Amino acid sequence: MVRIRLENLNKRFGDVVAVDNLNLDIRDGEFVALLGPSGCGKTTTLLMIAGIYKPTSGYIYFDDRVMNDVPPKDRNIGMVFQSYALYPHMKVFDNIAFPLKLKKVPRQEIEKRVREVAKILGIDKLLDRKPSQLSGGQQQRVALARAIVKQPDVFLMDEPLSNLDAKLRVMMRAEIKRIQRELGITTIYVTHDQLEAMTMADRIAVLNEGRLQQYAPPEDLYNRPANLFVAGFIGNIPINLIEGYLKRVDGTVLIDAGPLKIGLRDGYAEAIPSHLDMSSVVIGVRPEHIRLGRGSYTGRVVIVEPMGREKIVHLDVDGLNIRALTSSRSRVSEGREIPFDFDLRRIHIFDKATGKAIL
Repeated sequence: MVRIRLENLNKRFGDVVAVDNLNLDIRDGEFVALLGPSGCGKTTTLLMIAGIYKPTSGYIYFDDRVMNDVPPKDRNIGMVFQSYALYPHMKVFDNIAFPLKLKKVPRQEIEKRVREVAKILGIDKLLDRKPSQLSGGQQQRVALARAIVKQPDVFLMDEPLSNLDAKLRVMMRAEIKRIQRELGITTIYVTHDQLEAMTMADRIAVLNEGRLQQYAPPEDLYNRPANLFVAGFIGNIPINLIEGYLKRVDGTVLIDAGPLKIGLRDGYAEAIPSHLDMSSVVIGVRPEHIRLGRGSYTGRVVIVEPMGREKIVHLDVDGLNIRALTSSRSRVSEGREIPFDFDLRRIHIFDKATGKAIL
């Protein structure tokens, strides 16, 4: 196992800044996801850790060793890509054994290690088949086995599940997490899918335009987003973002958001710096933190989206569109006016000018 540190890491391609002063500390045996939209720098970061790209500046450490000039073959990493990159003319056994043959590992040891890792991944009965005879999920397992059989210090995975169908992705998420826990190998996993990152990783580094936005466990990203970008990017159903401005009325902090006048809970007045009075802010409220059927506000139901166990209800509040999540048993009809309220313990407030969280 290896601890990985990135210190002031930068990568430029001409005038394009792909990674901008990135600092990360990844603990021994930790599963860390690099998450963000296309072009945010996550794959570039992974390729620098692998040694395929050289940093423009900054340092990559494996434990206390600077790796900037160490060739990829000497970093003892296992890589799994979006494309499985299996050799079509080789049987599964030979595909898995290939990195060991390159290292001139003795034949008996190759046989032992291939069969051990194939059993862990549940493909021990497929060793005599060729890739064309396998399903997508089986091919992905072979690619994982090939990476594991090297007994690497680090796993690097770049969108490994994106070619699989939705049901198989769910199964493989659990499988990869189980294997990583079992083997205890430090793992860095690149994805644009926040559900993948949230369900698999110990900590997630959210990137945007090459910059680190927040680095935290999944529950902290969801419950305590550092800025507007993280709040909007994390969450299967998008968070409600409502613009308004701060006012103080008789010692109470009020957010004036046009048709919504939201009085904050006791204690918020002290928590919000006085220089932010009359500042433009953005309130973030997740759909599950809106209560329907009672409350101080009223909205017209525009659309109801059934999701099986739950429904997404779209409300129109004098031109504001607000999403609420409710039980499938809730009787909500399109076109009706319905009262609602916010769970004030769970709202987020961001400075509109900087995008940073105030509360």
